[in-house]
Amino acid sequence: MVPAPAPWRFEAIGTGWQITTENEISPGDRAAVSTLIDAYDAVYSRFRADSLVRGFAQTGGSVDLGAHWPDLWDTYVDLEDLTAGAVTPLVGRALETLGYDAAYSLIPSGIPGPVPALGDTLRSVGTVVTATEPVLLDVGAVGKGQLVDLVVGLLMARGYTALTVDAGGDIRHAGSSGLRVALEHPFDPTRAIGVIELAGSGPRGAIAGSATNRRAWGDGLHHVLDGRTGKPVDSIVATWAIGESALIADAAATALFFAGPEAVATRLDIDWVRMFTNGRVEFSRTLPGEVFIA
Repeated sequence: MVPAPAPWRFEAIGTGWQITTENEISPGDRAAVSTLIDAYDAVYSRFRADSLVRGFAQTGGSVDLGAHWPDLWDTYVDLEDLTAGAVTPLVGRALETLGYDAAYSLIPSGIPGPVPALGDTLRSVGTVVTATEPVLLDVGAVGKGQLVDLVVGLLMARGYTALTVDAGGDIRHAGSSGLRVALEHPFDPTRAIGVIELAGSGPRGAIAGSATNRRAWGDGLHHVLDGRTGKPVDSIVATWAIGESALIADAAATALFFAGPEAVATRLDIDWVRMFTNGRVEFSRTLPGEVFIA
C-alpha cells in the first residue's frame, strides 16, 4: 500500500494553509495554487499597499474587482439584510481606527462610529463597484472562504478528486470518505468543545469558525465588529458553521455573532455551533457531530 503524501503546508494571506490530497501535488499545480492565492490577495488585501482595494480606498470612484467580486457582493448584500446591517464589507476604516491596520500596530487612533449602509455608499454592476466616497473594503467575513473554494476548484479540475483544503480553520473537504474536525475551545487551544463530521460530498462539506480571541488586543478589542456601532461584539466568543461551500460557511460563521441562529441556518442552509463569553454553548439540532459542553 502506497502511503498518502504528506500535507502541503505554507503561509499565505496572513494565515497557515494545509492541503491534503491522495496523490502528491505536482510542482506545476503548486505554482498554480500559489499564483491564484497571490492574485486574489492583490485584489482584496487591505494590508497590501499595491492591492486594488487599497487604491480604491484612496481614490474612490469606480474599480473593476474581477470575476470573484459578484459572488462577494451578493453574499454581503444578503448578510447585511440578515444581520440588520451588522455584517458589512465597509468596516475596513473602523478596523484600522482600532489598530488592526496594515502595519498591525494594534494601537487605536480613535473611536470608530457606525458604518453607512451598503446602498448609501456603494453601487455594484457586474465586476465593477462604484463608491460615492473613498472607502476601505474588508472582505474578511467571506473572502477567505471564497478563496478556499477557488483553490479546491482549481485542484479538482486538475484531477485531485479527494482532498482537504484548510486555510486557518476555513476547511473544504471532498472525497469518498468523511473528515472529523475538532472545534477548538476558544479559552484553551489544547481542548475541543466538540467534533464535526464533514461529508465528502453534498451539503455539509465545509466548515468555518470565527473566534474573538484569535485577533485580539488592547482592552476588549478584536476583529469581529458590528457595523451598526463600529465596535467589537462582546457577548459571543466563537462560532462555527457547516455548509456546502467554504464561502457560505465563512459568511454564516460571522452572521452567527449578530443574528438568530435559526434565521442564519434557514437563509444560508447551514448547521452551527456558537459559544458565549460565559462559556455556554448552543448548537443546531441536526449538527453532524457532537458537542461536549452544553
